[in-house]
Amino acid sequence: MNRRLRKVLLPLAVILVWEALALYINNPFVLPDLRAVLSVLVKPTADLLGSGSLIENAMMSLFRVTLGFLIASCLAIPLGVAIGRWEGAKDLSEGLISVLRPVPPLAWVPLAMAWLKIGLASMVFIIALGAFFPILLSTAQGVRDVKRSWLEAVTMMGAGEFHLIRKVVLPGSAPEIWNGMRVAFGIAWMCVVAAEMLPGTGSGLGYLIIYAYGWGQIQVVVAGMVAIGILGILIDRLFIAVERRWFSWRHTTDEAGT
Repeated sequence: MNRRLRKVLLPLAVILVWEALALYINNPFVLPDLRAVLSVLVKPTADLLGSGSLIENAMMSLFRVTLGFLIASCLAIPLGVAIGRWEGAKDLSEGLISVLRPVPPLAWVPLAMAWLKIGLASMVFIIALGAFFPILLSTAQGVRDVKRSWLEAVTMMGAGEFHLIRKVVLPGSAPEIWNGMRVAFGIAWMCVVAAEMLPGTGSGLGYLIIYAYGWGQIQVVVAGMVAIGILGILIDRLFIAVERRWFSWRHTTDEAGT
């Protein structure tokens, strides 16, 4: 109970300070009070300024981020396996990865708009780019960390490379890959909100925030930010729940190894 209480103390303190400042400033265009924000959140299906409801915009953002995330996963996991498994693939790609990885995804926005124009394709490109490198690096590291004794045992039984990867490497590195995917989805979620603020976008939580700001409806801006945070927490909890259910054996093998 004390631990649960500690977890909510800081959020409650922030809420109380927010409300006190809002009442003191008394200017909803600078800092809306909690009642104004809650009036938006408790009606998630209501149309907001002619830009769709909170639910509709959230679903559009989830669709875009899921699409970009799946594309990144389909590209990064096979490449990460190759890099982690074969030194030649690592040497060939290491220089390019080292150059591209530090570049923020949003720095690619001008090129994305020039190549793919404004729309779904350019947004998905930015999202996939943000999710790609965390999955790639986690996959490569997970493959390298697969126990050598597992590999040797299966090799001695006459398994070929394809069978080795399918039966040992991928299952053995799955917890690390999943952890990289969890980090990548968080980055992709941030990227989609930023990408939706670009000119020409007509839906999504990022669009709703920038559109409401243009109309001076700061309570809608804050409600959109709260919705982004809540969805981010729920998605992260889903990743954690899957990890605990599917990869609980990881802790057992770690303890056995120590």
